Amino acid sequence: MKCNAGLIGLAVMGQNLVLNMERNGFSVAVFNRTSAKTDEFMKEKAEGKNITPARTIAEFVNLLESPRKIFIMVKAGQPVDDTIEALLPHLDKGDIIVDGGNSHYPDTRRRDKFLAEKEIRFMGTGISGGEEGALNGACIMPGGDKEAFALVENILNAISAKVNNEPCCAYMGPRDAGHFVKMVHNGIEYADMQVIAEVYDFLKRFMGMQASDIRDTFISWNEGVLNSYLLEITIDILNVNDPGNGRLLLDYILDSAQQKGTGKWTSQAALELGAPIPAIDAALFARIISSMKDERVKAANFYEYKDDTSGFDPLNPMYGSLINTARIALLCSRISVYAQGMAMLKKASLEFGFELDLSVIAKIWRGGCIIRSALLESISEAFTKNPDLDSLLMDNYFSVMLKKGRVRWGEIVSFSVAAEVACPAISSCIQYFDSYRTPRLPANLIQAQRDYFGAHTYKRIDKEGNFHTDWKTKP
Repeated sequence: MKCNAGLIGLAVMGQNLVLNMERNGFSVAVFNRTSAKTDEFMKEKAEGKNITPARTIAEFVNLLESPRKIFIMVKAGQPVDDTIEALLPHLDKGDIIVDGGNSHYPDTRRRDKFLAEKEIRFMGTGISGGEEGALNGACIMPGGDKEAFALVENILNAISAKVNNEPCCAYMGPRDAGHFVKMVHNGIEYADMQVIAEVYDFLKRFMGMQASDIRDTFISWNEGVLNSYLLEITIDILNVNDPGNGRLLLDYILDSAQQKGTGKWTSQAALELGAPIPAIDAALFARIISSMKDERVKAANFYEYKDDTSGFDPLNPMYGSLINTARIALLCSRISVYAQGMAMLKKASLEFGFELDLSVIAKIWRGGCIIRSALLESISEAFTKNPDLDSLLMDNYFSVMLKKGRVRWGEIVSFSVAAEVACPAISSCIQYFDSYRTPRLPANLIQAQRDYFGAHTYKRIDKEGNFHTDWKTKP
């Protein structure tokens, strides 16, 4: 009998997806460029399961029922193109290729066009949830050929996470829509991680709290509207000691954050679209500057920087109030981050003809994915009630929290700046909110400056048309 599906690329994500498919009743053929990896997988995790190995691409393709459903889980970029080229001589018209990696959306758009000309169905599919999600239920964002989605929907739904028995998987839109949504998801992830890190830094360095106290504080926050996967894993991290010395392991990790490029892609795409996402940009900047460790140490010595973590006495009347201020700052910043990401998706949908359903996107993000949080239920409801909502900031539910929390939100920035504790993401979140709701920004001066040195003209608030002034001539 032929296998229901096939998967190429047996790194950890690929292996876990195969095991997930098999556990949900699908027979799976597997292939890896290096046969040793296939042999290892078959002897260990795949032993005794309905999984069939192949040693060549031709053998792999021949193992699959028609139309063939082939999942590619290889490194983004040229390896995806190489895999497609190796498959093509062996495929029939109507066969389906699903790229489940973190491919850049312009590459997915190019591949979609290329394969459509050859009558091969292609899907660029974002998968979030890491290794655990791949094995036990991920958030899946498929885009591309809609007829192809109908043929693989049962597989994708089966291996996705479930919230209230609903699969965290939905068709995003044509061409590169799936990978575009996943890219923005990753940008939101960057910003949310940075905001949590800045709140942790505030509690530790400004307030002088011990790791155990910060952990307990985060545990209490995680019970309500701030509940999220990223806060959950932060609590776990704050609970692990170094086996060698018994002290908090986190304190021994080099403060240099790495990245794989999806955050950069989000910022680049936002600039091209004209979609402001300052919190995601700030998170990207923070990772880049963190990598300049040696240079930062030199600068700290040069400026005689003193890291004062004397903090507050818990008996100080301000102590409990400041902890609540940090909680409000995290809540409001997280709302701002989601608002920025959703606004970018809305603009891209119009620009590229994706016809994205933001309520559905928020709904599938509730489970399986890295950015899952309690707020997503209300975000989905906001866009369900009003699909044409300009911004999440304009929703009544969220506006109440933002208006109520604005003063406290600003206080954490003020205190941090005064104490020389950097908080670029939180600052960007609040500046986005303030800029968005300001009816008159100082951009009139910028436009006048542009007209002065470049004769770029300007518009007036009291007359129609474009105007130019010789600014050197006084009236």
